[in-house]
Amino acid sequence: MGNLFTDIKEKVEKHRPTIVLPEGTDERILEAAANLANDQVIKPLLIGNEADIKGKATEINVNLSGVPIIDPASYSGIDEMVAAFVERRKGKETEQSAREKLQDVNYFGTMLVYMEKADGLVSGAAHSTGDTVRPALQIIKTLPGIQRTSGVFVMVKDEKKFVFGDCAINIAPTSEELAEIAIATAETAKVFGLDPKVAMLSFSTKGSASSIETKKVAEATKIAQQARPDLVIDGEFQFDAAFVPAVAQKKAPDSPLQGQANVFIFPSLESGNLGYKIAQRLGGYDAIGPILQGLNKPVNDLSRGCNAADVYKLSLITALQAINQRESVVM
Repeated sequence: MGNLFTDIKEKVEKHRPTIVLPEGTDERILEAAANLANDQVIKPLLIGNEADIKGKATEINVNLSGVPIIDPASYSGIDEMVAAFVERRKGKETEQSAREKLQDVNYFGTMLVYMEKADGLVSGAAHSTGDTVRPALQIIKTLPGIQRTSGVFVMVKDEKKFVFGDCAINIAPTSEELAEIAIATAETAKVFGLDPKVAMLSFSTKGSASSIETKKVAEATKIAQQARPDLVIDGEFQFDAAFVPAVAQKKAPDSPLQGQANVFIFPSLESGNLGYKIAQRLGGYDAIGPILQGLNKPVNDLSRGCNAADVYKLSLITALQAINQRESVVM
C-alpha cells in the first residue's frame, strides 16, 4: 500500500471513524467495505436495501459480517432526519420533498454525516461528481471564509508525493478563487505530512509572457500571499521553473521555491485534469482523489473507473480528514 497509506492507517485505526459508503450494491464498494471492517481501520456503513446488498455480497463471495447496513426506506430515524433537512435547507424543501429526496442514497448518507451519526462519506463509484457534491454543498456546506469547494489529487510514487489542484470542480476560476484554492490545497498538503511549497502554474514564469491568463495567475499569487503570509506561495510559474532547481535558478532565482514546489495549482480545470492524468499515465504516479476540500465535514468523490483498492484508500483519507477536522476544532 506504500508508506503514505501505512502512516494514514496507523493514525486512523486509533480512532476508527465511521465512513458512509452510500453505493451499497456496487461490487467495488462491497469489497472495500469488507476489507476495511476486517482490517479494523474504520467503521464502514453501507446504505441501501439490505436484501439487495447481502445478495450481491453473496454473489461475489464477500463477507459483510460486522458491516452495518441502513436502508433509507425503513430507517427508524427518518422523521428526525426529514425535520433536520427541512431546517437546513431554509424553506427550499417541504416535508414531502425532503422525504422523497432522502430516499436518494447520497442525500441520505450526507445527512448522516451532517447529523454526526457518521464522520465522512465516500461516493462516486456509480454516481457522477455532481450527484456526490450537490448534497454536500446543500447540507454540509463550506467552511467559514471558503466560497467554494475544490478537488485535489495526492500524487504518490514510492517515497515521492505531491498535491495537484484544482483537478475536479472549478472550470475557470477567477484570481480570487484561484487564491482560495491555493490556500485550501496548502492546508490539505499538511494533512499528508507535507510542508507545503505552493507553485501557481501558468505558461509564463514571472512575466516572461503576458496575457489575460498569465495576469490572472500573477494576481491570484498576490492575493494568496497577502491572505496567508505564513505560507510559501509563489508564481506565476511554468512547471519546470517550479520543479527543476536548475531551471528555477535561471528563470526565477529570487523565488523562495527554488524548484522545490510540492503543491501545484493549475490555472483551470482543463489544465488540472490533463496534468494529473499525464503524471498518472506517463509518470506512473498513483492519483489519489479527487479529495474535496473546503467543506465543514469530509465528503469525497470516487472516479467511476475506480477499483476496490481506490475505495479503500479514499475511505482512509476521508477518515484522516475527519480526525484532523475534529482535532482542529478541539484545539
